[in-house]
Amino acid sequence: MYPILLKIGGLHLRAYGTLIAIALLTGTWLAGREAARKGLPSERVQDFIIWAALFGILGARLYYLAFAAPRIFLEDPLGVLAIWRGGLAIHGALLAGAATAIWYVRRHGLSFWQLADTLAPSLILGQAIGRVACFLNGDAYGIPTTLPWAVTFTNPEAMAPLGVPLHPTQVYEMGLNLILFGLLWWWRRRIRFDGQLFLLYVGGYGIIRFVVENFRGDQLQYGGGISAAQTLSVLVVIAAATLFTIRARPVGASSKG
Repeated sequence: MYPILLKIGGLHLRAYGTLIAIALLTGTWLAGREAARKGLPSERVQDFIIWAALFGILGARLYYLAFAAPRIFLEDPLGVLAIWRGGLAIHGALLAGAATAIWYVRRHGLSFWQLADTLAPSLILGQAIGRVACFLNGDAYGIPTTLPWAVTFTNPEAMAPLGVPLHPTQVYEMGLNLILFGLLWWWRRRIRFDGQLFLLYVGGYGIIRFVVENFRGDQLQYGGGISAAQTLSVLVVIAAATLFTIRARPVGASSKG
């Protein structure tokens, strides 16, 4: 595709970094709007997003290097810092973001679940934009296919194998993320308990990622063809479903028998 959008002399404007920046700005704007609607301090929410973005990018890079491309440490140590070229894993970003949220709400006396609900639509919309970045960069590419909608990367700057028709897994996930965003946006005025929207987002994305991973060509796999991302997705869905059940239970309710 187009890993480099613009060249001016020795300056290269990379698609990946540009789209990730757009995703962060869009998510910040939308989260601020939602915070104002819910009566939360929008300046706190936007301040948190800055912290979460910094640690989220760090977590995303470390996860990618650990599970997808550990060879970078040995082959190109300075390449570890080249995040504008691609190589960020959303699972690592979510784990780091959750840890940052726990620290932030304790420090500022906010509700974790209210903050998480506020951010849920912004997160999945940002992920959809992020997959556009992956598509242009040839990152998160699919396995070979003969289907008519296969994509073939020819730009030597792309991360995907060149000259091979591949499943457009970036487009698959982008479309599913946008569907989940639409559902969350519609449901955000109908939540019945704090954390409901966030847990729907977490569980929904876990299912999306598990399905799309079946067509990914760049994933780390365990025995039996199960990828690291699929294993983590299953654990995430189970955790989200468990927390959803617990939080949906009326206050004071207990099991009988």
